[in-house]
Amino acid sequence: MTRIIALANQKGGVGKTTTAINLSAALAADGKRVLLVDADPQANASSGLGVEIRELEASIYECLVNGIDPHKAVIETEVNNLHLIPSHIDLVGAEIEMLNMPDREQLLKRVLQQVKSDYDYILIDCSPSLGLITVNALTAADSVIIPVQCEFFALEGIAKLLNTIKIIKSQLNPGLNIMGFVLTMYDNRLRLSNQVLEEVKRHFGDLVFHSVIARNVRLSEAPSHGQTILDYEPKSKGAVAYKALAKEVMKR
Repeated sequence: MTRIIALANQKGGVGKTTTAINLSAALAADGKRVLLVDADPQANASSGLGVEIRELEASIYECLVNGIDPHKAVIETEVNNLHLIPSHIDLVGAEIEMLNMPDREQLLKRVLQQVKSDYDYILIDCSPSLGLITVNALTAADSVIIPVQCEFFALEGIAKLLNTIKIIKSQLNPGLNIMGFVLTMYDNRLRLSNQVLEEVKRHFGDLVFHSVIARNVRLSEAPSHGQTILDYEPKSKGAVAYKALAKEVMKR
């Protein structure tokens, strides 16, 4: 059975796209058929996998707004078992164009239904906002992973995200659940990182993944080479952490 997982946090800079790329790659490395959907107009998940955005013939924008067959937008990446529906800067205007469409919150769900049977996991990298495209992602998803950075104001805005999830669960997608919170940018030398770790565990208990993503130079370098951390530096702490996170995701 295909699992559709949205990675969401309206706060930017929390390691959401890094997690989307590398968790997808780690699941693919385990032999799972994985589709990563870049639903962020910044298209960082696409460029981070080495896709030349300007040369795209189709993206998630055309699927949502023009109703093209999503199979035409799917790209095979350099990673075995990992495919991508890329994003494009045009996605910035998609929310306005979608406003008058019937069942506007269900558009992404309908797109993914057409490719769902081809994959074991579909991961959606959401934009750092709670706009209509993120609402579409949460409506299409079975579960949500929320990345939380181990820095000051880490929990800022999470209440708003949880409230949005609650509304979508009650009105659009009753099966939606929170799979877990993943802590990113952790530095065990900093008291603040450890305080945030403890605070998030105290708030959310068993929903917090055991795998913690530490600050890692290699992890931040990999996207500039168009590679996942598993290809760029397979023995790095970042690669090991994302492989461990993938195991936890498969168990949950």
